[in-house]
Amino acid sequence: MLNRLTDRERQVLALMAQGRSNADIAATLVLSERAIAKHINNIFTKLDLPPAGDVNRRVLAVLRFLRQA
Repeated sequence: MLNRLTDRERQVLALMAQGRSNADIAATLVLSERAIAKHINNIFTKLDLPPAGDVNRRVLAVLRFLRQA
């Protein structure tokens, strides 16, 4: 399923897996926080993680990344 992600989205997800905040990811990749938010939303969409009040999509995305790493 990670094969749906672009190289940049995989970079963002890898940094998310390290526990980094959006601000830190933005600084590391020299991008705006808005760009990072867009990448993260694309990750959620491509990994079929729709918004749900009782589920943390960021954690689920990281778990999928770690399972395939």
